[in-house]
Amino acid sequence: MFRSFFKSRKWLFWAYGGGLFLLMALFVQVELTVAINEWYGGFYNMLQKATEHKVEELWAEMLKFAKIAFPYVLIATVTAYFTRVYAFKWREAMTFSYVAKWQKVEHEVEGASQRIQEDIYRFARIFESLGLQVIRAIMTLFAFLPILWGLSKGVDIETIKEIPGSLVWVALLVSIGGLLISWFVGIKLPGLEYNNQKVEAAFRKELVYAEDDKINYGKTETIVELFTGLKFNYNRLFLHYGYFDIWVNFFEQLMIIVPYLIMGPGLFTGVITLGVLVQVSNAFSKVRESFSIFISNWTTITELRSIHKRLREFEKNIGY
Repeated sequence: MFRSFFKSRKWLFWAYGGGLFLLMALFVQVELTVAINEWYGGFYNMLQKATEHKVEELWAEMLKFAKIAFPYVLIATVTAYFTRVYAFKWREAMTFSYVAKWQKVEHEVEGASQRIQEDIYRFARIFESLGLQVIRAIMTLFAFLPILWGLSKGVDIETIKEIPGSLVWVALLVSIGGLLISWFVGIKLPGLEYNNQKVEAAFRKELVYAEDDKINYGKTETIVELFTGLKFNYNRLFLHYGYFDIWVNFFEQLMIIVPYLIMGPGLFTGVITLGVLVQVSNAFSKVRESFSIFISNWTTITELRSIHKRLREFEKNIGY
């Protein structure tokens, strides 16, 4: 899965040159989000005392925001486009590497067409997307942890205000707790995804054979039997995803109000201003989202684990 792209001279430029370009683009995006966070402080402090400022100052702040936001939009768009191209190049490398081995195998390999045509593309696309999110989360942590640590001085709750960097510790604790709960709630999902792909492959195989031979394949009773198994697996999968979604959605909504619960009292006692509160909310969400990257992408990780397992089996079957 990795050797065909990252250890091949043919793809050396794309694998490492393209990867370096994506890392640089992510770094610039993170720096721009830090600049936006700083802008929040001054802007909302001005709104809090709007009568003491002129309208021209509002337009000046809007222009300052535009100078940050527009480059961010441009870079994010270019990064998204290049990421798709990068994932397709990875797919191309894997496809022809696998095909060369598969063509020499004399025995039948279960689901070979699906592995080569679908699973390779999904693996490259998901791994690339998830990998970039993880790297961006790490960069965001390095950028926002010092900011959130400094903003923790505005905490005005007796139990935690004496703890240095209290906001950072709160973000870390709720993220670790959420990750552990997510692991327990979604523990059955990878196995269900794997089983689901096996029955999908059997159903597809029958239909593909029926395209060339409707006499011996594609009979109604066979399709009904295969689809019944497919329906049973999907219903189990939907049920388990259902209660997992309940937990994830509850967790995400709870995390929106956590920074306000912690910093809100300081706003009423005059310890902090509205601008600081908004800065804390934004910085806390960035840090918490970075800590919780695996929670927010749990279903994607489940799918990736299932695909990786199928491709590993395929590699063994073709002697890769």
